Parts: sequence; structure tokens; C-alpha cells
Amino acid sequence: MLRFVAYGLVCAAILYVCLAPTEALPTVNVWDKAEHAVTWGALAGLGFLFWPRRTAAVAVFALAFGAAIELLQGTMGLGRSADGFDLLADAVGVLGALGVFALLRRSRRGRA
Repeated sequence: MLRFVAYGLVCAAILYVCLAPTEALPTVNVWDKAEHAVTWGALAGLGFLFWPRRTAAVAVFALAFGAAIELLQGTMGLGRSADGFDLLADAVGVLGALGVFALLRRSRRGRA
């Protein structure tokens, strides 16, 4: 249960940062797509650690979460706009986390 609460809090924080009006957020001088890739990579990676036997479900959830955020950004009118390239960057992050997780899993099997 604690894993669900922790993961839910991380999702809530991401949701806030992605949906808050732009003037309510600090300015960060990092490429927007890199921010998306790192954020969704961390979200997926945390999910893979919490549920190592449910990697497909975690990856699908992370991508669906990113798509839902893009749809909300496009409809809310708070200085945000939907961007398909943001969703692509989210996918890059999820795939990167999946690759790292697969490598870690393989290296653990090799030691066992």
C-alpha cells in the first residue's frame, strides 16, 4: 500500500507542475524535452522498482499519464498548450528507464 501512496504522490507532483499556470512556476533553463524525458524516465523507473513484474503495465500507465496531461494542457487555457513532441519525449524517458531496468535485471541474473 505504501508503494501506491508514494507513487501517487509523485504523480500528483508531476500533475501539478505540468498543469499549473506558467507564471506560478520557477524558470528553469533546461530544454523542455529533456525535462519531459527525465521526468517520465524517473516516473517509470520508480514504477519498475516498485512493481518489477509489471513493467509493461507501468510503461503503459506512464505513457497514458503523459497523454492525459497533454490533453489537459491543450484544453485548460492556463498558458499551457498540448505538444505531441512532449509526449514523444515522455516516451523516450520511459523507454530509457525500461532499458536501464532490463540491464540491471540481466546483471543481477548473471550474478545469481
